[in-house]
Order: sequence, then structure tokens, then C-alpha cells
Amino acid sequence: MTYAVSVRTLCEFAARRGDLDLRFHLAPSGQEGVAGHRIVMGRRSASYQKEIALELQHGLLRVRGRADGYDPDAGRLEEIKTYRGRLRDMSASQSQLHWAQLRLYGHMMCQKLAKDEIELALVYFNVTTGRETLRRETRSAAELQVTFNALCTEFLQWAEQELRHRQERDAALNSLQMPFDSFRTGQRTLAKAVFRGIRDGEHQAIQAPTGIGKTMGTLFPALKAMAVESAGSTLDKVFFLTAKTSGREVALRAARMMLDSDAPSLRVLELAAREQACEHPDKQCHGDSCPMARGFYDRLASARETALKQGLLDRATLREVGLRHAVCPYHLAMELVQWCDVVVGDYNYYFDVGATLHAQTSTQQWRAGVLVDEAHNLVERARAMYTATLAREELKGLSNLDDRLGSALAQVDRAWSDLLADQTEPYQCHPTLPQAFIQALRGASGVISDQLDKLEQDGHDRVLRFYFDVQLFLRLAEGFGNHSLFETTIPVLTQGHSRTECSIRNVMPAPYLKPRLDTAHACVLFSATLQPRRFYSDVLGLPDTTRWTEVDSPFSADQLDVCIVGDISTRWADRQTSLAPMAHTITSQYARRPGNYLVFASSFDYLHRLAEAVNSMQPDIPTWLQERGRDAAARAAFLDRFQAGGCGIGFAVLGGIFAEGIDLPGDRLVGAFIATLGLPQWNPANEALRACLEQNFAGRGYDYAYLYPGLRKVVQAAGRIIRTPQDQGVVYLMDDRYNRPAVRGLLPSWWRVQTVRSPRKDQFAKS
Repeated sequence: MTYAVSVRTLCEFAARRGDLDLRFHLAPSGQEGVAGHRIVMGRRSASYQKEIALELQHGLLRVRGRADGYDPDAGRLEEIKTYRGRLRDMSASQSQLHWAQLRLYGHMMCQKLAKDEIELALVYFNVTTGRETLRRETRSAAELQVTFNALCTEFLQWAEQELRHRQERDAALNSLQMPFDSFRTGQRTLAKAVFRGIRDGEHQAIQAPTGIGKTMGTLFPALKAMAVESAGSTLDKVFFLTAKTSGREVALRAARMMLDSDAPSLRVLELAAREQACEHPDKQCHGDSCPMARGFYDRLASARETALKQGLLDRATLREVGLRHAVCPYHLAMELVQWCDVVVGDYNYYFDVGATLHAQTSTQQWRAGVLVDEAHNLVERARAMYTATLAREELKGLSNLDDRLGSALAQVDRAWSDLLADQTEPYQCHPTLPQAFIQALRGASGVISDQLDKLEQDGHDRVLRFYFDVQLFLRLAEGFGNHSLFETTIPVLTQGHSRTECSIRNVMPAPYLKPRLDTAHACVLFSATLQPRRFYSDVLGLPDTTRWTEVDSPFSADQLDVCIVGDISTRWADRQTSLAPMAHTITSQYARRPGNYLVFASSFDYLHRLAEAVNSMQPDIPTWLQERGRDAAARAAFLDRFQAGGCGIGFAVLGGIFAEGIDLPGDRLVGAFIATLGLPQWNPANEALRACLEQNFAGRGYDYAYLYPGLRKVVQAAGRIIRTPQDQGVVYLMDDRYNRPAVRGLLPSWWRVQTVRSPRKDQFAKS
């Protein structure tokens, strides 16, 4: 049995020493890196050999990698590294890692060509200036073999341990049992689909109703499939990706139920956001500033060994291990991805621009099963990941920190003025990117990378944040196409705009997501709302071979009364006149069946006005309201009002935190009133979105921009009512547009819908 390891992984494991140092991290974009490699290779002779695949066996280790280039005339092997900023700012640990990689490639090349010695060159290419810096050495084959053997020997014991872990893991997963006595109705169908899809390497989109236990119904079969050999190999990783912290917590709870606490044979890792895991947010990530970065790589081995004995590495456990070994918990988690079986984290860890899980899956050639929880959220989240916004006001705040920086930002400001010269409205969507503005940003980016470390800490941090915003903007500019919009806004105080901004807004994430989906061995997107199929397939870039499954609801139509109040309009012009009939509908239902209810409105303003109407009509009914921007404690307090056997009405915003992902079974929640169709607000920005989608998907622009997102929020909110086979409840859909066939066709098929009338206005006048 052999253990395959990449040159990079071997070196990162055995050759890194010293501090964690992120000062020299102003990395070029992926496209700039590729372009830099091409430029360097284009300067070489015709005999120059590019991208040389190398592989060598050492005991049970199979070491493999790809050297950048070899010049046979000079007998020189080259490793090309692209960078920004000043080469002298590179940390010793990073330089040491580069040399270790090159020396391993040197040994493998000597073996391949039967050479007694070889010249090695690290070629550092500055993507801003185009300058090459060569650092060279000549080594004998015997010297390089000593280095190779030493690193392999250090890794070998670990590799043997990892092979044992893999065997024990697969044996444990083969005998793993569902931690409940039986599957819920519908859960078995879901589990079978997930198991077969991951086993066979298929991408799937599964619509399964709320309340059947989708987390356990996907994670359990994924683990069972992990140990099944397919095409000569088992699965390396399972990534469980969520949109919210609550989803992460549910997944970790499910994993904990399946772990053997006495002898954990499965390693489960939680990836939290950096701001949640950082112990010293006021310090920079290098040894001169942060004590948990100082000597990080010297203590990493012992921290890694301690961590992997825990089984479940949630945020609290990682913090405990990190503090015990004086290493940064956040970066410890990043190092442990390589050695863990299941990783639970946010969407961005796989789908974002620089997503670590996707990058490692690609470079390490892992067979990864990707589970995407509540996948309907991926549309908006991915749009945000590939959207970049710059604020002009930030330029003035940074210009006085440094003369060179001020001059570069002044050029950006002048280009911005030219861009806005003809703009009279608060918002404008431009047909093309302004190249003068883009060039000014590139120039400023280069200056920032040169000047950054000369700034005081406060200025350094502010400029660094701006630099990252600029870098994302430039990366998106490189791939700008019919999936994106270039937009500018100017301050119009009477309309609430206070900043001058420009943005590249991604409205169709398919071009960015498709390569990430293709990298996965199998990907399962699951949600209670993945209809219509064509919308999600088009916008997310799902492969044509994606298998679609709809799990039948375990709930019957008798459990849920769905009433369309078909003579109320919640359109903007009718908001005021809609309040009285809606309030009467709400209070009448409450009188017939007192209990806990939720009312969902389209905005905080409408929510408050509707609550006032209910209170005015029936002041004895307890009410509580979602407030804008409240913290976790306030959110918990809102949910705590929904006690079993209680009575009252909570008011919340449709599409907000209380409209999905909350579980109030039994009589904790007996009904909901949805006082809107859920359509996004009409405004110039949403109209630009509609026009872009119409251009890409003729005839479907309105549906993709307005109708489908609106009805998805409605169905998610209604899904809070029936959570178990014993639940009974009612949903009122209060808007006349629910009578339209196109709208009704988007409601769940198991619903039995009836139309009711609201009281006439003259009834309210008499009362």
C-alpha cells in the first residue's frame, strides 16, 4: 500500500520553521500568476521544457509534483514564484519553503535524467514591474538525495499513521449505524439518493421538505459512501457547507452523534470565520506583533498531534488546543484541513474567490464530496462573493498617509470624476468597464504594495483593507462579461444615498461556480426550495448531467390549511388600505384558535404599521416585533417568546433571520400570515439585474429577478409551521397575486389551497 503526497504538502509538513508571517501576502491574482509564469517561460529558449511531471517512490511514499521549467542548455531547473511588493519583505519561513520544494524537484530531476549535479534557480517575478530576480545554487545529486530522504523520513511515520487512520476510518464507517431507531418519512429516500450520488461521482440537486431531518439525511449517507471504493479509491473528504452559523451547529451536532467518543476514528473539523477565531484581533499576523504567530511552525507539529486525537474539532476545542500550544486557533484549523475527514464551514470556504477548500481539493487532487445545505441561499451568497464595491470617500481618508500613495490615489480620484461627469441620477449602470479607471486602480495597487509596510499600524490596517477591496475589484474586472454589471452611485441626500460608490456586481454566478463544482468528485445541493429547476441550473451553473430528485413530503394536506386572501393588495400604493383587512384576518384567526403565530411583512416599516393595526383592533393580544440590526441575544429573546402552550403574535420581516432555519415544532408555532408576495423592491438596480438576466435567458428576466426569489422566501417562511408528522397549522397568503396560475404553480404540490375573502371596508367603518 502506498501513500501519495505532493511535493508541496511534504515540504509544508516537514520543512517549515519559524513564525507565521502574513506580511508578504500581497499575492497576485490567479490570472496574474498564470500570466507571470507565461511571461517568464516566453523569455526562455526554444529548448526550454515546461511543466515537467515528476514522481518518485520512497518506501511507501509516492512523492509527486510538477516542476515549472528546465533549461537543458544551462542544466538549470527553475521554480517560478510571482509576487507584488518588495522581495526583501519575504519571511524566512516562506523562502525556506520555496527552497525545500525546489530541492526536492532537483533530486527527482536528477533521478529522471541520471545527472550527478544540477543548477537550481528560484525565479521571482514581480507582476507589477515585470522584473525577474534569480536566486541560484548548484547541488550535487548526492546532496539532494540526502535532503529528499530526510524530509521523506520525517513524513514517513506520519504517513504510516495516516494510512492506519484511513483503514480504521473506513472500517468504522462501514459499520456505522443511523443514530436513531428509524428514518423519518422521506429521510430514507433522501439518504439513498445522496449515498448513490456520492458513490457514483454524480452531482445532484435534491428538493426535500423541511422537517424531515435533511442534515442527518445527507451527512450520514455521505459518510457511508466515503468508505465505499469507487474507481480504485475511497473518498478523501466530505465538506458540509452552510449559509449560516446555525446550520453549522446542526451539522456538528449530527456529527457528534455519530462519533465514537472513546476511540474517534473520524476527524471532524469546524472552520469558523477569522474574526470569530482570532485571539488578538488588534494585532497583525506576524511574529513581531502577535504571540500566537511567533514560532507558529516550530510548535505546529505538537499542536497538530494533540488536535487530531480529539475527533471533533469544533471552535471551542480548537481554541483550547491553540492556547495550550500557543498557536493561532484560526490558522491551526487551516493547517488541519489536510488531515481531517469531514470539514464543516461556510459556503465561502469552497465557493469564494480564494476559497481554501477548493484550492486544496484542486492542488491535492482530493476526491471530495461536497454537501451544500439550504442551497437556495447559494444564489445570493455567490453573487455577493463575486461582487466588489469601492467607496470614493475612502480615498480622501487614505491620501494623507503617504506622499506616493496620495499621488496614486489622486489619479484614481481624477479618473472617478471623469467617470461620473455625465451622471445625473443616483444610480447608473454602464455598458462597459472604464479602462482609464481600471488602469488608475492598477497603478494605485502597485504603490500600495510598495508602501504598505512603511505605514503606522492604524494606517497600515486601513490601507490594507482598501487594498484587498481593490484587488477583488481588479480580479473581477479581468473576468468581466455578460454575467456582471458595472454600476456607479452618487450621493443624493433626499434619497438616502450618502456615499459615492462604484461596483462590479455579479448577477449570474454560474461562470465562477462551475469550475468549483467540476472539481468536486460529487456535489449535493439540497433545500426545501429548489424549484424551478431551470432557474437554479442556469444561475448556479449546474452541469447538464446533474441528477434532480424531489423527495415527497411526509406531511399531509390535512395538517396545513393554506388560505389565500385573494382580495387584498400589498402593492406599494395599496399598503395603507391593506392594513385594516389584514389585521381583521389575523385577529379573527387568533380568536378561532388562540396560540403562537408569526406575521411576515415585506419591510420593517410595513411590519410596524401592521402590528399597530392589530394592537389597535385587539390590544389584549400579546405581540412582539423583530427589530432592525439586533444582536444574538435579542434574536434569542424573540424566539423564546414562542413557548409550548403559549399565545401571541410575533412580527418579522420576510426573508430575514426568522423566515428560515428556525425550528418551532408542536404548538410553539401554529400559524403564519404572509403579508406580501415577497418580490424584491422595484428600483433601478433591480431593473438592471432583470435586464441582464433577460439578456442571458430570453423571456425569463422578470421571473429570475423577481418572481422566483420572492416565492422562495414565501415557501421558506411557510415551512416554519409543520415540522413533525404530528403538527397542525394554518398559513394565510395575503395578496391578490397569489390567485395567478403562474404564482400558484410555484407553491408546494402537497399544499391544498383555498381562497377566502377579507372583510369589506365598510365593515371596518361600522366597527
